[in-house]
Amino acid sequence: MYTPPAYAENDIAALHDGMRAWSFATLITVGTAGARATHLPFLLDPDADACGRLTTHLARANPQLDDLRQGAPALVIFQGPHAFISPSWYRNRMTFPTWNYTAIHARGLPRLIEDTAAINDVLRRTVAVYDTPMGGEWDFEAIPDAFTATRLGAIVAVEIPIDSLEGKMKLNQDKSVEDRQGVIAALERMGDPQGVAVADMIRHQPDMLAAASAASASASPV
Repeated sequence: MYTPPAYAENDIAALHDGMRAWSFATLITVGTAGARATHLPFLLDPDADACGRLTTHLARANPQLDDLRQGAPALVIFQGPHAFISPSWYRNRMTFPTWNYTAIHARGLPRLIEDTAAINDVLRRTVAVYDTPMGGEWDFEAIPDAFTATRLGAIVAVEIPIDSLEGKMKLNQDKSVEDRQGVIAALERMGDPQGVAVADMIRHQPDMLAAASAASASASPV
């Protein structure tokens, strides 16, 4: 991923936060049939291996499983908030439109999990992360084992120890505080959820927080 230094995010904890927030990601492999991609929910174990470990599951009928069986390395792409940025929102308008976006690339060598009990454990963990917080009345544990067995036989779990992480947070870091304030105001005014999320990330940049704190201090009565 081409990442100019101004946009690079190297903090592992921050990258892990993004991976959890954008956890429906894209698994990419290249095998004898070329490049393949599958969109999957991922679980992150931050304490395993150097950069953490990802776990997911996919259908046995998925042709990408052939790549995994052949030992193909994996690239998992986590896509975060993004938004078109108009120069009309800047104070300095002698520039061009751009696109702000956030993305994290995780690379590693996948390991297949085909043991039925282990696959069942992955499903339980997935339900605990995604369904249980919703507070619904469905209970995975209430599903009869005979019914669950048909599902377990149709899927394979995958673990990916993460060898490397790349984070790109392209959020107008090359623009002045004033220009970024204009971007924040415009995106929030438009109200698109992706744009509002981008605006919030810009607002929390260290120099933006410092500028907001200084402005608040100067506006306070003595």
